[in-house]
Order: sequence, then structure tokens, then C-alpha cells
Amino acid sequence: MWRGTLACGAAVITLAVAAFGQAGQVTSGATVLRPRDYRHYVETFREQEKEATGKEGVDSWTWMEHEIPWFDSSDKSFEEMYYFRWYAWQKHLVKTDHGYVITEWLPKPAVKDFGALPDAAMFQIAESRWLRDKSIAEDDARYWMSPNAIPRLYSTWFAWTVLDLVKANGDTALGAQLLPALEANDRAWEATHQDANGLFWSIDTRDAMEKSISGDGYRPTLNSYMYADARAIADLAGAAGDTVVRTEYERKAQTLHSLIESQLWNPKDEFYEVMSPAKDSSIRHEKKFIDPGTVMQLSGVRELIGYIPWMFGIPDASHDVAWKQLFDPHGFDGRYGPTTAERRSPRFRFASSDQCTWNGPSWPYATTQTLLALAAFEHGAPQSVMTKADYYRLFSRYVLSQHLKLAANGNVIDWIDEDLDADTDEWIAKDMLIAKQKQVGRGNYYNHSGFTDPLITGLIGLEPRSDGRVVVRPLLPPGQWRYFAIDGLPYHGHLLTILWDADGKRYSRGAGMQLLVDGKQVARRKTLGELDGVLK
Repeated sequence: MWRGTLACGAAVITLAVAAFGQAGQVTSGATVLRPRDYRHYVETFREQEKEATGKEGVDSWTWMEHEIPWFDSSDKSFEEMYYFRWYAWQKHLVKTDHGYVITEWLPKPAVKDFGALPDAAMFQIAESRWLRDKSIAEDDARYWMSPNAIPRLYSTWFAWTVLDLVKANGDTALGAQLLPALEANDRAWEATHQDANGLFWSIDTRDAMEKSISGDGYRPTLNSYMYADARAIADLAGAAGDTVVRTEYERKAQTLHSLIESQLWNPKDEFYEVMSPAKDSSIRHEKKFIDPGTVMQLSGVRELIGYIPWMFGIPDASHDVAWKQLFDPHGFDGRYGPTTAERRSPRFRFASSDQCTWNGPSWPYATTQTLLALAAFEHGAPQSVMTKADYYRLFSRYVLSQHLKLAANGNVIDWIDEDLDADTDEWIAKDMLIAKQKQVGRGNYYNHSGFTDPLITGLIGLEPRSDGRVVVRPLLPPGQWRYFAIDGLPYHGHLLTILWDADGKRYSRGAGMQLLVDGKQVARRKTLGELDGVLK
């Protein structure tokens, strides 16, 4: 790898890329950062794990050293959380007879494929697409489209996830290989969950969002996911040269887009909401269906799932007003993350003996979706509703929330679990299970959300593409961080380095923003902002 020194005082954003080996392994690593400088985090996490669980954590350093991209930031809370999330994530990686599988719960159940579940598999694949061994993400994607898996146990957006994976690693053969299974998955959803009116119904529990205020029906969740998958299948088919399938799925996406806009947008509340099912809806035959007593009527409650359409570029610009609710004190505003339902609702946090409720608690799963949706919104057409400062505020609260105060000694450690109180940062399910003496520790290091992917694609702003360009549009507000670097980042068979150094003193490569590909500078600028380079 080329290692050069930039002229003193040069304003540069650097993107570096290093070639991959034969089996999908990267043959070179960091260009700017020294991995050993971050080993202390793992040692601390192991000590904290013993404090929290009574069991010493596995030393994941060797795995991390070979797999993860390196992250450095003047905000050490973000930096520490980055390494913590990889420490927690690695616990869920399993090598099976048919390849890698990524799990959700600890301890791993002694059942087929260790109890892997599809509800958060899209986040798990999105995180792992940034690892150096591309077989980890690809194996998991293949698993979910194989006969071994049950991909429709929960609502999912697998085709979109596969397309995103291909955009990151450039393996178009994977998209072509999985295309028939993705089509079959789509048709199976249509056969079981699409009504005559064209909308898809879902039970909130099967969205992994049980005990919601709005309940069951035509939800912004599955309808948005099905739209996204139709778009993705069209793109994958186009790349594979199948114009018939491409045309079919473009039509499906267009039809569903119109239905979401016309049926699920509530002009009174200025928000996407759940609609109760039609009289002839097949949901009414489901044992778990709770009849709201209405037909084709919007719920009249704003829930965080109303932002999911923005993840996939669905909304018209006239709907931008919905984002005003995110930090409204009567809307979703929370010190430790957004609430899953608006606070003004009379049913906000209604009493429930269930530890998993989506009637107001903050969920890392939902916060991840909201981060992705807001990033897509801010990377889209010009608008005046949300700013980079708003995106950073949401992300910084996400970082703040992922902690646990130990009862034994009052120490505060890095932690990820199930649902939490947005005002106190108490982990709700964890506390309830302890009180019940039931499944204690079930949510420890819960692999049900994302962190690395929204950091890379949102805050740092790398936009994965299918062509040979490398585009970086950071959502980090100017003046917020003095420096940051993401180094050894796998992308299309290369390694990238993206760095920002306000005064040039941190990385000794000159002041500014730089983009490196295989250690060679391809773009630079004086200020924090957009970079556009070409893979060499």
C-alpha cells in the first residue's frame, strides 16, 4: 500500500482503498490509524462484562483486528461506543455447516442455527457488510434465502438489504444468485399478506413491535418493506439482464408507492399511520389479530414507524412536515432516544405486564430505522425542516442511551439491551425480567439494532453505489468534531480511508478532509463536506 505525506497545510479529504485477497479477505489494513491504540477498549469491555454478568467476556481482539474497519474521533463517546458495538456483535457470529449465521439472543439457544431470527437480520447484514471477510454478510444473506430459514416469521426487507450489500462489496454475482429466491420470497408475502386492495397487512408482533397503540392492520412497516423489496428486485433483475422481471417489479413498486401515499398518510395528523383492515382482509382469520372495530380507518396516533417510508425514499416533499414531530416535546422527543409513540397520545405507555412494548419506550431497533430514514431524508432533495445538527442530536442521544448503571457499585458501563425509558435510560425489559426472576439476562448484548452502518453511511456519509464512484456526504455538522477517521473500510474489493482533520495535527497529513483508495488520495477539500472520487 502506498503511504505518502500530504503537503503541510493542505486541505484534504482522503479515501484509501486496498485490494482483497482471493477468498474475500483483505490483504492490507489500516493506512492512517494504529489498531493497537484501540485494544484498551476491548480489555475494558471484558472487565465490564464480568461486573455485569459474573462471567468474563471472550477476548474478541484477534477477531476485531482482522475484520473491522478502524474508527477514530475527537468525540470519545462515539469512538468507545463504536468498538463496544463490535465487541457485542461478535458474540453473535456463528460458523455453521452451511456458513456463517448471525444470531440475536444470548446465550445462543441450543436449537437449529442457534435460534437465528429474521426480524433484525437486515441490520445484522448491514453491519457485517463493512467487515473485511465478505463471506460473513454473504453467508447470512444466503442463509435467509435458503430452505433452512424461515424468512417470513417477521416482516423484513431482504431484497433491499441484498442490494445494499452488493452496492458495498461490488459482488453482482451474489445479487444474481439470490434473485430467484428473493422473487419467491416476495410472491410468498403476496400470497399470504396482500389483500385485494393491494395493501399488505401485518400483526404488530410480527413486525417485532408488539403491544403498539395502533395495533394490527395495514402498517407503514410491511408496506414500506414490500415497496423497497420490489424496487430492489427490479434493480437486481436489471443488473442480471432480466428486463421482464425488472419491468414487473417496477410496476409493483409504483403501485404500492401510490397506495402508501394515498392510504397510509393522514393529512390531519400530517403523518404516516396504521390503517385498520378491510372487511374482507385475510388478517381477520389470524388468531392473534385484535379487531380495532373499524374498517379502513387510520389509527389517529403518530408512531415512530411513520418515519420508515423515508428509509426507502417513498414520501412526497409535501410530507416533510412529519419530521417536526421528532424533537417535539409532545411528539417523540426523549433525552435517551425517540419514543416509539407520541407522548400526547392518551395511550402513551399504557399499562402492560409484557416487558416488550412499543407503546412509548425507546427501542434501539426503532432508533436505527429512524437514523437511516433521517439520513436518507437529509441526503435527498433540499428541504428546510431538518438539519445536520438534528441528525447529530439523534445519533448522540443514541450513543448516550447505550449504558447500564450497575446496582452493585453504581458503575456505568457500555450496554445494549431491549427497550428503555427515554427519560431515565432504565432498561425496561431487563428490570421486569429481574423482578419476575424470569429469563434474567435475556437481553444482554442484544443484537437487534445497528450502529456501524448508520455511522458510516449517515454521519460519515459514504453512499454505497453500483458504479466505480466513491461519494461521501457527511451529516456531521461543521465544528462538531475536530477530527475523525474511518480506516481500512472494505468497499468494492478495496479499502477506503475517509478522514477529517480540522488543523492537520491529528493525522499529520494536512488540514481538511481526505478520501483515499488503496492508500492513494483521490479527493480532498479544505472544509468538511462532500467528496467524490473514483475507484482505481
